[in-house]
Formats: sequence, structure tokens, C-alpha cells
Amino acid sequence: MLSPADGLKRVLQQAGLPGEVACAVADVETGLRLEAENGASGLPPASVAKALTSLYALDVLGAEHRFHTRVMATGDVIGGVVQGDLILVGGGDPTLTTDHLAQLAKALKSVGVREVRGGFKLWDGALPYVRTIDADQPDHVGYSPAISGLALNYNRVHFEWKRAGQGWSVSMDARTEKYRPEVAMARMKVAKRSAPVYSYADSGGADQWTVANAALGKGGSRWLPVRRPAEYAGDVFRTMARAHGIVLAKPKVVKSLPQELGQGQVLAQHSSAALLVMLRRMLKYSNNLMAEMIGMSATAASGRRPGSLRASAQAMNSWAGAKYGMTGTRLVDHSGLGDASRMTPNDLVGALIAARKVGQLKPLLKPFLLRDTNGKVNKTHPIKVTAKTGTLNFVSGLGGFMTAADGTELAFAIFAADQSARSRIKRADRERPKGARSWNRKAKKMQQRLIERWGQVYGS
Repeated sequence: MLSPADGLKRVLQQAGLPGEVACAVADVETGLRLEAENGASGLPPASVAKALTSLYALDVLGAEHRFHTRVMATGDVIGGVVQGDLILVGGGDPTLTTDHLAQLAKALKSVGVREVRGGFKLWDGALPYVRTIDADQPDHVGYSPAISGLALNYNRVHFEWKRAGQGWSVSMDARTEKYRPEVAMARMKVAKRSAPVYSYADSGGADQWTVANAALGKGGSRWLPVRRPAEYAGDVFRTMARAHGIVLAKPKVVKSLPQELGQGQVLAQHSSAALLVMLRRMLKYSNNLMAEMIGMSATAASGRRPGSLRASAQAMNSWAGAKYGMTGTRLVDHSGLGDASRMTPNDLVGALIAARKVGQLKPLLKPFLLRDTNGKVNKTHPIKVTAKTGTLNFVSGLGGFMTAADGTELAFAIFAADQSARSRIKRADRERPKGARSWNRKAKKMQQRLIERWGQVYGS
């Protein structure tokens, strides 16, 4: 008869997954570590890192924290005319949308503003500017946009193309369900070529894109990343203000705020949802920009000005070491997108147990549904799991809580990575590399086998 340890090794061997696997499981009520394989080995956690970012933000910012985006004037408003500049002030809100800018423009009109005598300025200094979350990603992927203290529509712009005669008509807009304002700061040209599909250049104060005509077909659309988020927000706000009869000059990014000089007044303000609500959404949709901006905001609030994304992640690592004893964790960002990040299963399981004792995190995680032998979701499976998934090419992670059939609650972490296969992927192929999907499917099957084993061995 196999011992629990031998049984674990057998499951991992049968999975036949190339690369490395590390896992750990513990009893939530007692904190007893039940078993582990390479539990102290650090592997890329992928988006499982967002679970730690959530705990970091809750601890530093608090569950009711809100981010504020303001419209300020540097002079008095006399007879509906702003005597100075108008400034759109970013407060680090990763959920700001075109709809919210439309509301701010409407609020501006409602307080009597009809003209701005000075310039239109943008301030994004609440967070440092980061050109892309992970520089190893292709330029065109929407999940690795730029970061700054002023963001819009998750820093993505909507590109749409339609067949028009012998060519195509193209548009770039900041659409929501309610609005579709075209933008000038992101431009697209169709190029006569077959590859690469997209090219990007920062030129003339705008995001300049080209797309291969051979890839377009009859029509379609996709979201592209924005590299100039402050200018993007300013572009759209200018359109929304014009709809209310307020004509603004071309926006200009500034480095300082008027209140630093003891002047300036707030004319309109938008506040985000409470942090707790935002984190639930961030974990559900695994939104990278939300994780990065929230994590960097927590670092800024802790008094350690994040000079870069990596520096902010290092501040979170230090916090995690002090708070949860996570001495083997070394993250390079807050989202898990960078594959240089490392987290150990032992570290994560310890943090999960500590968070569970004070009622944190588990209510924010979504159910992880187990499947039957045919791969279909089994809603009646006796084991219930709430967890955070993480997926990169040839990297798969899962960490959270499982409740066995008898009610025993366990905390677990499973990390797997074939870093050799990942290192061979060319940058241009990182969106859909050959072999990655089949590897990740195999990893997910292994995760379920481990969970079912733990439910059987420790849940009775």
C-alpha cells in the first residue's frame, strides 16, 4: 500500500508533465502542513501572484479605499470662464472608463464652466510611468499595456477594420457600451505585407501602429495596448467636454500639481468603487493592469515611492516576508505576468492560512470547478474549490482553498513550469506558441488529480 508521500509522487509521475512541479497542502484549522513536493522551490506563479497583491493592498490601503480622479482649475471661475488652466488629475484608478470621463465633463458643465482661458493639462504622477508591464511580451497584446497614475479603459484602445472597396476602413476609438469617441493619439495604417501582423512606434506624440493587409480579411476588431495613457485620457476627455460646449486646448502632461503651490480648486471628481469590490473583479477577470496599479498604489501609500514596477514588487516582497514569513518569494511585478517572478508553495500556503484566520481573501476568490473524466464541468463534485488560477505559456499555477466531502478545509498551492520550453519561444510568437495549450491542459489535469488525492487522503 502506498504511503501518502509515495502517492503524491505517483500522481506527479503519471501526469508526465515536462518541466518542474512544486506543491504543498495544509490543514486550515490547525495549520498542520500535510505534505509537499519541492515545497521550498520557487517557480513562476503567473496570475496566482494577484492573490498576494490583494492581501498587500488590503493591508496597506484598507478595504474601503477609493481612487479619485479630479478635474481642477488653477484660477477662479468668473462668469463661467476658468481664468487659469484646467487639469485632469489622475489618482491611480485602474477602472476609469470613457463613461466616467463623460460624467466628469457633464459635472464640469453643471458647475457653470463654459470656457477655459488657459491650457488643458494632465497629471499622471500618482504612479510612475511604465511603458509595458512585461517587455518580453509582443507589442500588440492588450494584457501588457503601459502604466501611469492616469489610466483609461484598462489602457487599451479599440481597433476596428472593415472592407472598403479594394482596401479597408480603419478606426481607433475609446469605446464603451454607451460611447465610441475616436482618438487622435493612437493611429493605424494598413501596410502591404504578410508579416509581422502589427508594428508599433512612438512617434509624433502618438501611438503609431501598422497592420498587415494579409491578416485583415473582410473585417474584425481587437483591443490594442496604449503606451501613452495620460494622453489617451486627455484626448477622450477633450472630446467629452466639447460635447458640452467646452472647448479645450490640446492636452499637455505636467509634472507638478497646483496644490503643491497652495493653489487650485476641484471642479469635478469621480471616485472608484471600494477596494474590496475592485479586488474581487481583479481576481475574477485576472486583470493585469488592475493588479499593477493597485499594487503600486499600496507601495506609494506605505511611504516607499515606487520608482519602477520591479521596485514596487520588491516592496511587496519585503512586506510578505515580514507579514507571512514568505522568505522564498521574489516577485518582479504585481500581476504575475513577468516570468522572472518566483513563489514557493510553502510560502503561499502559509499566507493563505493566515489570511483565512482573519476572513481575508477566500471571499474574493472565485470557484474553481472540477471536471469529470470526459472533461466536462462536474457541478456535483464532492470537493469544492475556491482558488486563483495562473497561466502563462508553459507555466500553470493554482492556489487557494478546498473543502473535502467531510468538510475538512485545506489550503494548497500548485506551481508547474517548463522554463526550457518557454525560453525557446520567440517574442513575436508569445501570444500563441506551439505546444503551449496542450502543456497547460495537461497541467490542469494534474492539478485536479492532486486536489482529488488530497480530498481522499486528508478529508476523511
